[in-house]
Amino acid sequence: MKVWKRDWGLTARIWLTMFLLFLVYLAFIAILSMLGIGLPFLVLLVFVMAFIQYFFSDRLVLWSTRARVIDPDEYPELHQMVEKCASEAGIPKPRVAIMQTPVPNAFATGRSPKHAVVAVTDSIMRLLSPRELEAVLAHEISHIKNRDVLTLTIASFVAMIAALVMNNFLFAAMFGRRDSGGAWVLAGIAAVVVYFVAQLLIMALSRYREFSADRGSAYITGQPRDLISALEKISTRMNYVPAPQKQAVETANAFFIIPALSGRTIIELFSTHPPLEKRIAALEQVELELKGLA
Repeated sequence: MKVWKRDWGLTARIWLTMFLLFLVYLAFIAILSMLGIGLPFLVLLVFVMAFIQYFFSDRLVLWSTRARVIDPDEYPELHQMVEKCASEAGIPKPRVAIMQTPVPNAFATGRSPKHAVVAVTDSIMRLLSPRELEAVLAHEISHIKNRDVLTLTIASFVAMIAALVMNNFLFAAMFGRRDSGGAWVLAGIAAVVVYFVAQLLIMALSRYREFSADRGSAYITGQPRDLISALEKISTRMNYVPAPQKQAVETANAFFIIPALSGRTIIELFSTHPPLEKRIAALEQVELELKGLA
């Protein structure tokens, strides 16, 4: 196993993000409670959704992306690459899944290294060379090693609750009791604020975690240039994928190695990834470091 350099910057950002989200979440629950929305219902909703998010996060992501877990005899070379990267990172081999889409991409999900899944699209396997694909897999393995997949899932939980209220407050305000309609309008406004704050915190964490996973890939493979080449190929091909195809998978953008942006949704206002040029520059710096020149 190669020497793994723990990213203390990522660790600090994870804890800070979780603390700030916890405060935002408490404030949101307090506002909803003061507006007359039953506290027992809110508490029950929190526990049920938290339970689902924690224990079934991998299944939810696979379901939403229509990715299928595959056996080793279906794609033996892919399984061998994943096993090699996992061994270099010092974690158990995660399950492997395939996602059928013309969007070339990859992602990792799961609450822990023992309950993780690495998924790739069929199109990325046709696009990249074996070395480039291995570098992408090493990037996803790094996410699992850093345990930032679970953090991102939990962080998204607050935004999901806010979005749930946002999607229902107008209906409740229009068709609910007259004495409670105003409360739902205020709850909707609070939900909008919480949603935007949560998204900003998620964006800040997600951008840094991509830099960290890029570095992890370079440490695992020892070849930062392979990931640079892969990122450039994926980004270039993404420009030729029809917008409807990209829009169909946009909900998983926070997990993808390169976001699939269609240009048609508000999601693009909250970019979860740093610019490609900055990622390449950071990888070039890691390359110098590995060569002993930095």
